[in-house]
Amino acid sequence: MALYEYRGVAPRVHATAYVHSSASVIGDVIVGAGCYIGPCASLRGDFGAIRIDEESNVQDNCTLHVGHGKTCWLGVRSHVGHGAVVHGARLVRNVLIGMNAVVMDGVTIGESAIVAACTFVKSGMQVPASTLVVGVPARVVRMLTDGELQAKINATNKYCELAALSSVTIRAIDQAASLPAEKSENK
Repeated sequence: MALYEYRGVAPRVHATAYVHSSASVIGDVIVGAGCYIGPCASLRGDFGAIRIDEESNVQDNCTLHVGHGKTCWLGVRSHVGHGAVVHGARLVRNVLIGMNAVVMDGVTIGESAIVAACTFVKSGMQVPASTLVVGVPARVVRMLTDGELQAKINATNKYCELAALSSVTIRAIDQAASLPAEKSENK
């Protein structure tokens, strides 16, 4: 994993968390137990702090950042989808941020809420618990069903399993070793 100290502050990653080797974790960042940080994720705790509570996942190509002196906080079992940007927001427990969504400064996403893919949540918005938020700009469209809430929990469980498996099974290999041997053809 690529961990970088910034101005004397080094990231702290729990021993049971998995951070992919291509992810960048810089400065004042704490990654909790059982978390998964995917390939090419960027967690920049240079201007402020980033806190990722246990069993959360930050998937491939996500960006977490924050304004000066602020904190970007992902509560327990937060789920940040591929390519999403979370900038200085607070995600309460069991939140899902969809792929390529953008969540801005001063936003609070309530417990078990879902922000749909490609949604833009403008600065300062307060998203109620257990709601679905969609659009550009984001708007609350409805309460989530019990089935949708359970599906989110199931998806996060899969990422918890992925974190544990990745820690013991992912390893870099030599590209040449991954290619099948060429067959010689007799003509």
